[in-house]
Parts: sequence; structure tokens; C-alpha cells
Amino acid sequence: MADLVSATNQMLPIVPIRDGVVFPGTEMILTFGRQRSVSAIEAASSTGKRVILVMQKNPNINDPTPSDLYHTATIGEIVQMMKNEGEINALVRGVGKVEILSYEAVEPFFVGRYLPVADTVVENDEIKALTNHLTSELRRAVNFGKSMDFLTFMNIMSGLDSLALSYQVAGVLDVKPNERQELLETASVKERLEKEVGFLSREVKILELERKIANKTQEKFDKNVREQVLRERMKTIEKELGEEGESKEFKELSDKIKKAGMPPDVREKAEKELARLIQMSQYNPESSYVRTYLDWLVDLPWSVASPNNVNIADAENVLNEDHYGLKKIKERILEYLAVMKLRAKAEEQEEAQEKQKHPKDEVKRKGKVAPTILSFGGPPGVGKTSIGKSIARSLGRKFVKMSLGGIRDEAEIRGHRRTYVGALPGRIIQGVKQAGTKNPVFMLDEIDKVGADFRGDPSAALLEALDPEQNYAFSDHYLEVPFDLSDVFFITTCNILDTIPPALRDRLEVIHFPGYTEEEKFHIGRDFLFEKQRGIHGIPEDTVKLSDTALYDIIRRYTREAGVRNLEREISTLFRKVAKKIADNKDGKKSTFAIGSKDLHTYLGPYKFTSYLAEKKDEVGMSTGLAWTEAGGDILFIEVALMPGRGTLTLTGQLGDVMKESGQAALSYVRSRYKVLGLPEKFFQKLDVHVHVPEGAVTKDGPSAGAAIGTALVSALTKIPIKRTVAMTGEITLRGRVLEIGGVKEKVIAAHRAGIKTVMLPKNNKKDLEDIPKSVINDLTFHFVEHMDEVLKVALAKPIVRSAKKLLATHPHAHLTA
Repeated sequence: MADLVSATNQMLPIVPIRDGVVFPGTEMILTFGRQRSVSAIEAASSTGKRVILVMQKNPNINDPTPSDLYHTATIGEIVQMMKNEGEINALVRGVGKVEILSYEAVEPFFVGRYLPVADTVVENDEIKALTNHLTSELRRAVNFGKSMDFLTFMNIMSGLDSLALSYQVAGVLDVKPNERQELLETASVKERLEKEVGFLSREVKILELERKIANKTQEKFDKNVREQVLRERMKTIEKELGEEGESKEFKELSDKIKKAGMPPDVREKAEKELARLIQMSQYNPESSYVRTYLDWLVDLPWSVASPNNVNIADAENVLNEDHYGLKKIKERILEYLAVMKLRAKAEEQEEAQEKQKHPKDEVKRKGKVAPTILSFGGPPGVGKTSIGKSIARSLGRKFVKMSLGGIRDEAEIRGHRRTYVGALPGRIIQGVKQAGTKNPVFMLDEIDKVGADFRGDPSAALLEALDPEQNYAFSDHYLEVPFDLSDVFFITTCNILDTIPPALRDRLEVIHFPGYTEEEKFHIGRDFLFEKQRGIHGIPEDTVKLSDTALYDIIRRYTREAGVRNLEREISTLFRKVAKKIADNKDGKKSTFAIGSKDLHTYLGPYKFTSYLAEKKDEVGMSTGLAWTEAGGDILFIEVALMPGRGTLTLTGQLGDVMKESGQAALSYVRSRYKVLGLPEKFFQKLDVHVHVPEGAVTKDGPSAGAAIGTALVSALTKIPIKRTVAMTGEITLRGRVLEIGGVKEKVIAAHRAGIKTVMLPKNNKKDLEDIPKSVINDLTFHFVEHMDEVLKVALAKPIVRSAKKLLATHPHAHLTA
């Protein structure tokens, strides 16, 4: 093979290079380790010391073929070489650019035929400008930290011609291998210089950014070193002054601990943590956690309290100013405040006596038997939250509200342990800190909507906070010291009691908020909501006059609720319409708007609700029942249809199991009384009975609809209509007894709101009328019944005729048109 190489000067050994290009006129140290490359270098060193150096298209190929190599290459002269354990390290100088024409041999190394390639060089002003700019950019790059051989840099700066400069710069550029090959293949010197200017400009920008980042890092490091040196000097100065161990910050923390009025055990804990903080390095990550913990301890109102001046008369005036009606609820709240006032005096006397007996000893606070925690229960929008604010105002205390709806993590109540990153106290402690006093009025809103999951049960954590026997030493996981909550006036609110755990419910004294009557809504709307919304919408006084009739129509035809939230929304809508008209008034004259019943359609649109009874007449097989709901109370229509069949009873309308059983009991009662009702003995065998309760999308349950279902069945079977102005409620037995039920107040108010005139209640519920407003009682006629016979006498439009032997022959299978 050596003979073949020396036989002609147009063929040379070809050595593949993985990811580098040797440019003509440049030198590079290369390491050859592959057997084929080593053989080619050894053969070249024994002949003319020249080889063709060509780059691989893919550097990961260990044994490339001719198709894996580029065609444009460089003839390299081996200046110096050194063998080392099977490898050859050689200093190679680029001699000229060639084009590989063909491969004449592949073993033991590549030998190829080549053709020299000349570059196109045109010396003009543009070329000169490019070379000057290129050398200037290279100088900038070196100033920004580009590393390169000093002799090479000096050679470039010595004033080379454009061709030599282009190859020398190409050899020092920090570019990708394929970009180097692109520069080698470029025949025009001008194009090569332009490409090199672009590559070098990009490299300069990167180097500039690296320099900025390095400078910022160095500045930060220098600042930290400077601070550390100054801090060490400060310590030395403090040591000389006798103030070693306490910086200004630690001194401030120490003073805050002394002034916070903490109990002795809490103060001891705080001082111990402060001593730990002083010993820590400022770079210790735990120091920030300890500092945050101490900030929480000193910021809590351990001894700060609002004046405990309970004036019952002032409190009553405040409650009456802020809320209309709710007489019984206000009375219960005033009783609670009276007990608080007397208890406060008694405790002061007890503490004074203890101090007289043991003047040298510190009097430790014991758990006191305080009044139970108040819980306001009732439908939405009846004023539960707002009356809590009124209580705080009447007592001159701060008010804090915490919404419990959707809380599922116990740590929300008790806090996270300090071992966790970002740990904080629970929301009770946070609320007390926010109030700034240890005796705020603290409202826990929506206590019936607390959840529980794998993170714990928040309601269980509330047991300690809401227990007057033990909340004088409430334990928060973050604080790790007891905090006295016995002075906090806790109030909870809920819509229903069923979802509150029994242990928690046992600690609450529930005050039920009933739905408002129509008369109460009228006064609230006129005296409170109207003026409130007028101010919110910026409407001048005496601009809008809403007639009493119109306000009653809004209550009846645009809202149907236990509270007054929707009423406030409708009044707000009315004022928005007025505000738009005032804003559109271009002449600037003051306008007045008198709104009567006829104008409501313009402002509020068509009626949203129609009276349940206005368009109804006495119907066969349809009775009116009364139901209790979360929103207060409502009336319930019971429809019965008869059709030919085999004695099947069908119950529809999303009825629960208890209500379905009430329907079955009512039918059994009717069948057992067929003689009294004047029905044939086997009337049921040829009839199917369908009982339906409208609004089928709403789930209904409970036993209190038994009397209404029984009355509708009797009406359908006897074809006697039921009075449309009569409503009833009560559970019935198979013998026809009418049993006591709950929710009387809400049901009666719902009947009054719907325009019912006569209400039938179980006799044992007569006692519940005391809770119903007199205005409602005066508008209704009450019948207290013990048996279904009494119900039928009042509810049916005419007495039952017992001679109905031909019922099945003449019965048209009564149906109901709803």
C-alpha cells in the first residue's frame, strides 16, 4: 500500500475525523485511535507526511464508509507525531483545500484520488471592511473572555490577507461541526467572511451575557463577604462594649417578649427559642422559621382585651336598629349578655379574694363555667351573620368571621406543626391575632358544611375550641403553647343540624331563625334594604318613590324565599334601571321616579312567581300539604289519579322511603274505612292508584304528608272536591290517628305566604303556635285534629255520602288536570 501512495501525487491516504475540521493555514493537535486511521498516519509519515483530513457526517459512527464522509476536505501535513499505547497524537498543519474524487482503496486504510480547490478572492473595499470588522469583533470576544492561543491571536491581528484571515478565524470560532464544514465548503472568501461575522457576533453576545451573569454573581458574593466581615467586626465592637450576644434585632425581640404580657410558661418558651436564634448562624435555614415563630408569639394579644362593658339597654337598641322582628332571638341574646355581665363581676370578685388569701402567689386562671356557645340555625338570608356583627357592635368588641364551608383539613383549625415548610397557626389563632384583642366576637360561619377526609376531621378539632370547660388552654400545633380562648365570644351559624356531629352539636345552644313573614319582609325592604341599595347605587334622596303596593308585589311575585336576599337583589335591579335612566338624561334636570305595581314589569320584567291558589279551583283528588325545607317552609300539592287496573299503588315525585310508606299507610287506612267512606267492599281490586307530588326534580321525604295523601285519596274515590284554601300536615296511622310533627312555624309561615286561609295541625302541635308571629295567626284559621275523620270534615267541600254502592258502575275514573 505504501508503494501505491508514492506512485502518484494525485492520491493520498484519507483519515476520517469525527467532529472537527482542519482549515488551510491552521494547526491542530489530533488524536488518532481507530486502527484504520493509525495505519493511514503511519503510512503517510513514511512517504510524504501528507494525508487528506475529512470530517464524518455522523460523529457516532465508529467504522465509517466513504458514503459517511463529506467530499470537501483538507490536505494536512504531519508536523510532529507521538505514539502512545496504540494511539497517535499528531500536530497537523492544513495545507490546502481539496475535493475527494474517488476512493481507490478502503483497506487497510482509505486511499482516494483528489482535486485541489481554489477559493475565489476579490480584494476590494467591501472585503477590507469585512476583515476590519471581523478582527474588531474577535478583539471584543477576547476582551469578554473568549479563550484562544495567544500566538494565533497575534497572528490574526498582524494584518493577514483576506483568504488567510478567513481560515484563521474559522479555526477559532465556537461553532457546530456542520457549520465548520459549511465554512470550508464556501468557495467565495467574501461569503465566508460574512458568515464568520454572523457567527462571531452571536458568540460575542453569549460571552457578554456570561460576563454580566458572572459579574452579578461576583457582586453578590462580594456583598456577602463584606457583610460577614462587617458583622464579625460588629461582634468584636459589641464584645468590647460588653454587649456581646445580642444584636439590635435580638434586643427588640427580647423587649417585645417582655411587653407581650405572656403567661410564665409561654414566656419561658419564647425566651428559650430566642436564645436558640441568637446562637444560630444567619445562614442556617432554621433561623427564619424560629424568627417567624417568635413574631407570632409576640404579636398575639395575650393580655390585650376590649373593655368588658355590657350594657343591656344599649345592646337592645343596637339589635333593634340593625334588625327588624326576631323578637324571641333578640331576647335570648340579651339573656346571654346578661349572664356574661354577671359572670364577669363574679370572676373579678373571686380573683380579688384569691389575691388577698395568697398575696405572694400568682393567681392561676381556672377553666370557668361560661355560658354555652350560641349557634344560629336557619335558612339562608334571614340575618344570622349580620346579627353576629350587631352583637360585636353592641359590646364594643372586634368582630372576626371565619367561614368553615368546605374545610376538610384539621390543620386549618389547629395549625401545622413547625416541622413543615411554610407552617402557620390555625385559622382560630390567626383570627384572634387579626382582631388584636383576646376577647373578640368570633363567628364560625357554615359549621354544618365542614367536611372530613384523610387529612383529619376539622369538626373534631373544634370540640376543644368550642368547649367552655377546656378552651382556656387551647392547643395549636404551631404555637406548641396553650392560648386562652375563654374570653372569646364564639358564635356559629348553620342551615341544618343533621350534618353537625353529635359531640359538637351537644356543645352548642341552637337558636332557630325562622323564615320572615310577608309583613316582616315588607318592613325590612322599606326601612333597611331600600335605603341601603339607594346609597350603593348613588341615587339622590327623594329621587325614587316605591309604593307599598309595589313592594308587596315584589315580595309576592318576584321572590319566594325564607330570607330577604332575593328581595334585595330585585330592589338592586330596580335601582340599576333608574341609575341608567338618570345617566342617559342629557338635559341635567333632576328627575323623580314614582314606581307603582304597574311599573314593575318595566323595571323587573314579567312575574317570576304566580300565586299558588289564585287561578285554582276546588279540585277532586288534589290536596295541599305543608313541608319544611332548608329555605324555611313551602306548600306541597298531592295529586291522586284513578284508572282501571288490578289494585296497584304508584308513588312518584322523587319521594323518599318514609314518604312512600306514608302513602301506603294512607291507602291502607282508606281501604280499612271503606264502609264509613261509602265505598264498595272490593273497590280496590279493579282500580290502580297513582299518587304524584309535583316538582319531581326535588327530593321529598318525611311522614308529615300522610294526612294530605289520605285526604287526596278519599277525594278521588268519593269524587268530592277538596277546598283549595285548606292546607294540612300530620303523620297518620293505620287507624287514622293524626300524630305530632315538626317544623310547625316554618310550615305555617309558608301557608300564610302562599295565601292559605285554613291550616290543620295535629292537636299536640297547638303548643308550637307560641313561636308564630301574631300577624300570621290573626290571618289564618287553625283546626287542631286528632283523627282523619276531623280532617275530612274540614278539608272536603261537602260531606261524604255513604250510599255509593254503584260507584264502580258509574265511576268515570277520576283524573286530575294540574
